[in-house]
Amino acid sequence: MSIRRDVLAGPVLEVAPALLGARLTHAGVTLRLTEVEAYAGAVDPGSHAFRGRTPRTAVMFGPAGHLYVYFTYGMHFCANVVTGPEGQASAVLLRAGEVVAGHEVAAARRPGVRERDWARGPARLARTLAFGRDENGLDLLDPAGPGRLEPPAEPPPTGAVRTGPRVGVSGPGGDGDDFPWRFWLADEPTVSVYRPAVRRRRD
Repeated sequence: MSIRRDVLAGPVLEVAPALLGARLTHAGVTLRLTEVEAYAGAVDPGSHAFRGRTPRTAVMFGPAGHLYVYFTYGMHFCANVVTGPEGQASAVLLRAGEVVAGHEVAAARRPGVRERDWARGPARLARTLAFGRDENGLDLLDPAGPGRLEPPAEPPPTGAVRTGPRVGVSGPGGDGDDFPWRFWLADEPTVSVYRPAVRRRRD
């Protein structure tokens, strides 16, 4: 059963931690999400949608439950789940996950890489799930579609969710206590290594 669209249409800072433990399936691989980041659109200088709607960011303006995929640094794709009410851009960056089904497919996509690292980081996650330009706008809640986002089998234990600064976002909306919008499951080996931002905008 997919996550309900009205749940994903809630505030991004509530939706993001609620996605920890959720299962995401595409192209023969299923991940259990272990790390995410929240991006809050018009009120968030770190968001691609901070300056409003563009052809690139249109999918972020809803409806919730669709996939926003972008290309970064000329070599990597990263994937986000669109959240919030339609017309108000927000999204959750999928930072890391544990492969729980489709191990042979994942291994073929990530040759020579340790299983722990198959989806440890947003670009690796996108590669393991075969997310690319064609998946931008994919409805993860369509039961007939190629992608599926399912709720956690059970909520994370009390105290298991950690929060801290987002990775690689400098300046307003980046590192610091004002934007502790990265969420992860404690003691999960698939969670990516935190690196302080350098002086560049998220892209």
